[in-house]
Amino acid sequence: MNSIGEECTDLKKKYDDCFNTWFSEKFLKGDHDDSMCSSIFRIYQECVKNAMKQQNIDFKEIDKDILGTENEFKAPPQEGTS
Repeated sequence: MNSIGEECTDLKKKYDDCFNTWFSEKFLKGDHDDSMCSSIFRIYQECVKNAMKQQNIDFKEIDKDILGTENEFKAPPQEGTS
């Protein structure tokens, strides 16, 4: 699957490859230190944030906790209404 921003897709692939290696070769063998991919993740995360800004996606909507709240089964408000 591609990233939200086309310019981030190569970074996503690098992070996915790193994560899969870490998960299979480290985590599943008891090593839970996840720092192996942290630098790649930070670069990819910045790219995604910039792509979201360019597409006018509001970060506040992304960070909302919905699961386990009264809003879990409610439809999101339609644009222009609140």
